[in-house]
Amino acid sequence: MRVLFVASECVPVAKTGGLADVVGALPKALRAMGVDARVLMPGYPGVMARAGTAEEVWRSGDLFSRRGVLRRADVAGLDLLALDCPEFFDREGLYVTEAGEDWPDNPFRFAALSRAAAEIARDGLADGWRPDIVHAHDWQTGLVALYLDAWGVDGVATLLTIHNISYQGVFEAGLRRDLGMPESGFTAEGYEFYGRVNFLKAGLVHSDLVTTVSPTYARELESPEFGWGLEGVLAARPERAIGILNGIDTAAWDPANDPAVPTFTSRTMSGRNSARADLLRRFSIDAGRPGPLFGVVSRLTDQKGLDLLLGVLPDMLRAGGSLVVLGSGDRRLEQAFRTAGSDHAGSVGVRIGYDEDLAHLIYAGSDAIMVPSRFEPCGLTQMYAMRYGALPVVARTGGLADTVIDANAAALSAGVATGFQFEPGSREALSNAIAKVFAVYSERGLWRKMQRNAMKHPVGWEGPAERYVDLYARLMAAETGKRGFSGTR
Repeated sequence: MRVLFVASECVPVAKTGGLADVVGALPKALRAMGVDARVLMPGYPGVMARAGTAEEVWRSGDLFSRRGVLRRADVAGLDLLALDCPEFFDREGLYVTEAGEDWPDNPFRFAALSRAAAEIARDGLADGWRPDIVHAHDWQTGLVALYLDAWGVDGVATLLTIHNISYQGVFEAGLRRDLGMPESGFTAEGYEFYGRVNFLKAGLVHSDLVTTVSPTYARELESPEFGWGLEGVLAARPERAIGILNGIDTAAWDPANDPAVPTFTSRTMSGRNSARADLLRRFSIDAGRPGPLFGVVSRLTDQKGLDLLLGVLPDMLRAGGSLVVLGSGDRRLEQAFRTAGSDHAGSVGVRIGYDEDLAHLIYAGSDAIMVPSRFEPCGLTQMYAMRYGALPVVARTGGLADTVIDANAAALSAGVATGFQFEPGSREALSNAIAKVFAVYSERGLWRKMQRNAMKHPVGWEGPAERYVDLYARLMAAETGKRGFSGTR
C-alpha cells in the first residue's frame, strides 16, 4: 500500500500549527503498520537544509514557468520528498511576509505543490514508485484531486483531510486560467465560491473521500456556525466527512524520557513537583500562592477564546490561582497579556513567542492547561497536557469534546474524569469551570486520581492509524472496482 502525503508543513522541518505535528507523526505510525508512506512538502530553507544534497527522484520544468526538483531524504524517520523550487519556497515565512501579509504568489506556490503531487500520481518517481493513494491536507493541497480528474488519471485514489475549514485558499477568479483549473469547474457545484476560486472547495468536490480530525468536528462542519460557507458542499457529498481523532507522537511527548523537564511517571510524580518549582521560577511566580497554577500554550487569537480568559483572570487571581502564558498571534491579545503580566507581577507570567522546551515545561509543571477555544477541529494541546498530568480545561467543541472526560458527578463517581469541559464562547461557563478546578484541586486525592487518569488516557497514533489503513484499503478496493465505498463517522 503506497500513500503519498501532501502538505504545506511537517515537523520537524517546518511548522506553524498542529497540521505539521500530524503530518510529522501519522506517516511514521503508518509505516510501522506496513504502509509505504512518503511525505511531499515545499522545499523551504529549513527543509532544504536537511534534504538539499539528497538524491533527485523527479523534476519538472512546468510548475507555472518554474523548474522544480524533488529530493528524497530520510528526516527523523520520515520518507521525505522536498520540492526544491527556490523561486516559490526559498523564503522564511511559510505563508506570510515579515509584515504578516500573505505572500501575493501563494495561489501559484501551493498550486505548484498540488501539481507536483498530481504529476507523481500520474507518472511515478524515477525509482518507479507511484502512489495508490494521495492523502492531501488542507487548502494548500486542494487542487491535487482537481488536476487528477482534469487529466483523467486512473488507478489512484484521493483523500483530503480538513484540519481547519476556516482557512480555504480563496483567490481572484481570473487566476483559474493561469493555474490550469478547468473552466467547466467554475460553477457553484465546482470550485467557484462567491465569484472567486476556492482551493479547499475544489478538494472537497473532487476528492474520493474527505476526513477531518475529530468526530464532533465532522458533525459541526455541516452547520452554518462551523462550516464557513462550505457546509452545503459537505452535506451534498455522497460520503460525508469522516471524523478520525488526531493523535500525538508519544515518543516526543513522554514525561518519563523528556530531556526538557525533570522526568516523572503517573506512579512517581516527584519530578512533576520539581517541574512546577522550575516553572514558577522561570516566570517569577510567587511559590506561596495557594491555588492551582494554570498554563496557556497557544496562538493568541479570538478563535482560541483567550479574550474570555482575560475576562475571568481577576477572579482566578483573587481565589489564589496563578497563570503562565506562552504564545503569540493577535497584537491586541499579545499586548493585553503583557499588561496582565505587569499589572499582576508575581501571579501572572507571560512570554510572547514560542519555545519548544519551555512548552514542555509548562505542560509538566502546570496544574491545569487552559484551552477555551470557540471552535477547535481537534486540538493537540489538551493531549499534550494529559500526557504530562496537567488537567485540561476545555470548551465543549470539536476534538476537545472528544478527548477530555469532564469532571461531572458521574465521571468523578466512576473515577474516570480527565479534565473539565464548559460551553464554548461563554465567560460565565468558563468561570464556573475554573471554580470547579479550584474545588477539585482542594481535594488532593481526587486531583491526583484525575492526573493519573489523564496520563494513562490513550492519545497516541495507533488507533487513528488503524482507521486510516482501513479507509485506504477500502478506497483502493473501490478504485480497482472490486466493491463500492461506504463511509461512516
